[in-house]
Amino acid sequence: MKAVRLIKPGQPLEMQEIPLPEPGPDDVLVKVKAAGICHSDAHYRAGISPVQPLPLTLGHEVAGVVEATGEAVQQFQTGDRVCLHYLVTCGKCAFCHRGSEQFCVNGSMIGKYRDGGYAEYIRIPERSLFHLPEEIPFDQGAIMMCSSATSYHAINKARLQAGETIAVFGVGGLGMSAIQIALAMGARQVFAVDINASKLSFAQQHGAIAINARDSDPVEQVKQLTGGRGVDVALELIGLPGTMRQAVESVGIFGRVAMVGLSSETIEIDPYNELLMREAEVIGVADHLARELPALIEFVRTGKVDLSGVITRSIPLDAEIINETFDALDDYVDIGRVVINPW
Repeated sequence: MKAVRLIKPGQPLEMQEIPLPEPGPDDVLVKVKAAGICHSDAHYRAGISPVQPLPLTLGHEVAGVVEATGEAVQQFQTGDRVCLHYLVTCGKCAFCHRGSEQFCVNGSMIGKYRDGGYAEYIRIPERSLFHLPEEIPFDQGAIMMCSSATSYHAINKARLQAGETIAVFGVGGLGMSAIQIALAMGARQVFAVDINASKLSFAQQHGAIAINARDSDPVEQVKQLTGGRGVDVALELIGLPGTMRQAVESVGIFGRVAMVGLSSETIEIDPYNELLMREAEVIGVADHLARELPALIEFVRTGKVDLSGVITRSIPLDAEIINETFDALDDYVDIGRVVINPW
């Protein structure tokens, strides 16, 4: 089968012909119908985040159709529409038993530590599969399993309650989902903070109050729009020191800041004024949980979360085009969400 693979960090991905994987007793072979391109994939190519073993097929946002099943598989059969939880876990360790499988001691992520979805087929254990309803197109099903799922997990970690206010810093793939999920969960006001006019327009169209951080201080705008109180929850989805500081400064008493954006940089926090005297919290967010996915899938199936406007382009399974897409992501060009359609 054809697969686009990372051969060496810092070098372009290459198309290779590799053997069709055979499913083990508990595995399912999925014909890939859609594979989303995440900014993390560009980081993998650049060597910012380690990928092993090499060569490896990238792609962790995957949806498709069951092609074959192992003899022990019970919940899926040939022809089923499916989407993939990108974490392959053991189900036996302490973290799996407590439902925090992103820290599974034997876990591996598809497209990073085992072959992913930039291919015609992918092999995955049954426990990592979810049924994809007919109402959800494959391309939306693919991106839902990363950006939407991580946003949903972040909002859950921040314990957003109906009637509360939330500020979303960064209206990219995660932010576009976070805005809609927060409203679906009953947020009274959602503030969308970005410097990109088209992204802010998207946010407004989906019910958020747009705050252009290029025009003025977003913290001051949030405080003004909340009567000086600040928001109950802030999501930081960018990973820049400036926006991380803004997220901390934007919350009020009992505020919760969920840090999602990847960064190797640090920020300073005034513990007395910014945490203790507000009883505020800063919460780290890693990946998402399998148990959260059914509710997320239902949000998308019923239209409470509309991902149709998030996807801007579909491309073939072509190494040159995928590399060009990565180049644009590395240069922070606004290309929206791009999905690979191998067939």
